[in-house]
Amino acid sequence: MGVTAELCDKIVATTYDSLTPEAIGAARRLVLDGIAIAIAGTEEEAIQILAAHYESFGARGDSTVIGFPFRTAPTLAAALNGASMHVLDFEPMWTPSNHALSTTLPAILALAEIRDIDGKDLIAALVKGIELQGWIRHAGRVYEQGGVKFHPPGLVGPMGSAVAAGHVLGLNAEQMAHALGIASSRCGTMHANIGTMTKSTHCGHAAMHGLESALLATKGFTANPEPFEAFNGYARQMFGDTFEARDLLNYGAPFRIVQPGYAMKMFPSQFGTHFAITAGLNLHSQISDPSAIRSVMLNTPVMQYVNRPNPDTGLAGKFSLQYTFASGLLRGGVKIDTFTDEMVALPDMQALLGKITMNMSPDIPARFDKMWIEATVTMNDGGVLHSRCDGPPGIWGSPPIGEDDHLGKIRDCLSRRLPLDRAERVIALARRAETLSVAEVRALLKESVP
Repeated sequence: MGVTAELCDKIVATTYDSLTPEAIGAARRLVLDGIAIAIAGTEEEAIQILAAHYESFGARGDSTVIGFPFRTAPTLAAALNGASMHVLDFEPMWTPSNHALSTTLPAILALAEIRDIDGKDLIAALVKGIELQGWIRHAGRVYEQGGVKFHPPGLVGPMGSAVAAGHVLGLNAEQMAHALGIASSRCGTMHANIGTMTKSTHCGHAAMHGLESALLATKGFTANPEPFEAFNGYARQMFGDTFEARDLLNYGAPFRIVQPGYAMKMFPSQFGTHFAITAGLNLHSQISDPSAIRSVMLNTPVMQYVNRPNPDTGLAGKFSLQYTFASGLLRGGVKIDTFTDEMVALPDMQALLGKITMNMSPDIPARFDKMWIEATVTMNDGGVLHSRCDGPPGIWGSPPIGEDDHLGKIRDCLSRRLPLDRAERVIALARRAETLSVAEVRALLKESVP
């Protein structure tokens, strides 16, 4: 038996009853986080443009579009909801780096109104889709930022989405192998689009392509059923000779949603910038007059795509170590509204950005679970202040984000589009996700539409 066939047997045999209590609890929290940040994300210009684009298709209205009053076809709903869930760059981070939530949950939710999905189905499908993405990234043996050919959610997201949707659709092992084969031809996204509107579609399209692959497999559509073994197949084309296919057979308990788990994001920006933000926040109370700063030196890993000394938009600011550090230092907090064009253009921000120099050191590991960022601030009077961040709140190996802090994030996101009573109903439903009936899963989606 080949690796793909053996893997698909494991995938199909994994049910809700296979899950550990820890995996169920972790997935429950992700459901709430994903829906909340998707609702907040619908305020963004990129999502407004995408929504108008998809609504213009006039597709059959089977599935809810989070945050909008129209419904559309399941694949289009997955694409738009996935983009909304990613556009703020606020969903949890994984190791090796990936956006495994916004590529998976939208595919499941898109099926919830054409299939009878209860809370157990929702949780099991989410855990299974995330599990495969994690093992593919691990098997690729590329951990440092910039080492993979493609932006990770487009690289592995369609495969995880196919598994999640395949669980809901009841694919057998042979059909699952074909779904993965189909999805393997839908993978690939450009790093050059990080910091643009297009980045949000990397996750949305991953959710859509995996869902469509699973739907096609139910109809007998075929592909090479050995994407992980085939000469010039998925593994070889995407990862080269570093890929260790048999790592995929580790699929299963305790599940990667638990070990190594995820880092819950508390700032809406690229995860490496959270180190810079934390370093800046540590200095905020020590500097009463930022105009008295002479210079700032940031020592960082080699991460060219977040070396943006003069971001010209709020969106670009999400991917600027300089801007995010300066925001933490100047404002004492980093929120969704930190990343607007107006905030970037403020005089005190522009003045501080002009004083920041960045040294990208090859001696600092360029991976989220091992990196650090150090700031040295020299004042006009000759005084020197230091701040170093070895990991932002909630990073792997540190205490998880507390329930009250997480709910603060959730309520902030939901309040941007929903009245208080609706927001609290979303929270109440999602916090018992695994117990939801079919009707309650659909009610959760209904509550997400203002």
